[in-house]
Amino acid sequence: MKKQRNLSIGPGALVAAAFIGPGTVTTCTIAGSSFGYTLLWALTLSIVATAVLQEMSARLGLISGQGLAQSIRQEIKRPWLKWLAIFLVLSAIVIGNSAYEAGNISGGVLGLNAIFPNSAIHLGGLEINPFIPLIGLIAFVLLFIGNYKVIERVLIGLVVLMSLSFLITAILTSPNLIEVLKGMFIPKQPDGSLLMIVGLIGTTVVPYNLFLHASLVNERWTGGSEDLPKARKDTYVSVILGGVISIAIVICAAAIANSDVKNGADLAKALEPTFGSSANYLLGIGLFAAGITSAITAPMAAAFVAKGCFDWKGSLKSWNFRIVWILILLIGVLVAMTSFKPIEVIQFAQIANGLLLPVIAIFLLWIVNKPSIMGAFVNSTFQNALGFVILAITILLCVKSFIKVFGWM
Repeated sequence: MKKQRNLSIGPGALVAAAFIGPGTVTTCTIAGSSFGYTLLWALTLSIVATAVLQEMSARLGLISGQGLAQSIRQEIKRPWLKWLAIFLVLSAIVIGNSAYEAGNISGGVLGLNAIFPNSAIHLGGLEINPFIPLIGLIAFVLLFIGNYKVIERVLIGLVVLMSLSFLITAILTSPNLIEVLKGMFIPKQPDGSLLMIVGLIGTTVVPYNLFLHASLVNERWTGGSEDLPKARKDTYVSVILGGVISIAIVICAAAIANSDVKNGADLAKALEPTFGSSANYLLGIGLFAAGITSAITAPMAAAFVAKGCFDWKGSLKSWNFRIVWILILLIGVLVAMTSFKPIEVIQFAQIANGLLLPVIAIFLLWIVNKPSIMGAFVNSTFQNALGFVILAITILLCVKSFIKVFGWM
């Protein structure tokens, strides 16, 4: 029994690995360097929202034995509405993750470049970074093996490595703890920070994680409702750990307050003169871990979504499943090998995530309130209250950001 309790961590760590990617590092870096600790409250809100929504997702997977995409397809009875919902989900998750993948791989490469500078290979007039195919190959091998336990253990190890890297670097900067706590719990909206707030929420409460989590819990546990306490503990611990990593990145960036810092690699270089080469290496390791974990989980999440939407049968080793993640991984590698700069796309993707979140949250809240799927484990009144408060806040932020972007007011 003791061994079983110790091994109960799993899918939640993969969720943390998924949302702490280069997009998170980039968004938190810009937030910290531009606004200091002021926007930490948005991460506090995001951590609570993520824990609430991911618990619903995990509960859905355990009780129903199916993923969120499959539940949506099953419960929408009107054919035209069903296919519209499937189209929206596939477009948002599969196509969106294809765009993300180049940023994930490029982010991992930036981390390795910080540790091993001048690593490019010149062939004629071409400059090739060997780290790009290396990261792609690592992701390919792990996903192709198709063994959930292997993937889980590798990603848990990388999450621990990433946590230590960013937390130690944050401690090195000697932050003002009183100001950090004020930033975490006193909401403020400085001029020009609205889209950054939406981005910070979008980089933490990741829509594709709601699909990924519901599918992964059944790869890890098979006891249904008996495993619900383990799944909840796993979710809460992992989400809080992921949130602490995000906060640590903001703290690191706030230490320099340099508007020229646009990503994790810039942050590593900016910290080195003051805090020594150790900061550069630590952030490089953290950025590499963030990139490679997301480079693995983004294709896997897209494959799970496609599997649920089309009701494909089979395991992680089925070829339908493999074809989806191979295509997304291949797109990421090819785009990363061009001279294309992913930073703007990464920022845009975080904002798009924040805008997409209310739509996916509505689907999730609807499904987990259906006795036909959840039986006695439908949402409680308190869970619904939390869910609808989170939904209202995200909708309000989305409306305000649309108004700002399109200049309607």
